Amino acid sequence: MLQLVTLAHLIVWIALLALVGQFALGLLAGAKRDTNIFYKLLEVVASPFVKLMRRLTPRVVLDRHVPLATFLALGVLLVVLSIARISLCLETGVNVCV
Repeated sequence: MLQLVTLAHLIVWIALLALVGQFALGLLAGAKRDTNIFYKLLEVVASPFVKLMRRLTPRVVLDRHVPLATFLALGVLLVVLSIARISLCLETGVNVCV
């Protein structure tokens, strides 16, 4: 169970960092971000999570706000997974979690 929670934790971290990197690179690149290869790479990494959030949110939510909703949902999920991981580590012994 600990490995499953750790794997989910890692996947959520990667998605969050991809969204943050995409946002920062979008600010730096400006209008030319669509031609930036690194922006596209980060978009590919984050797109499954953004598409899932688009399906979960009502149509009232604008498409440009979906990445922010994705970031917030992943942030909450990261906190929940961190708490679960800490709980499992304390249960099984800290030396197993290293």
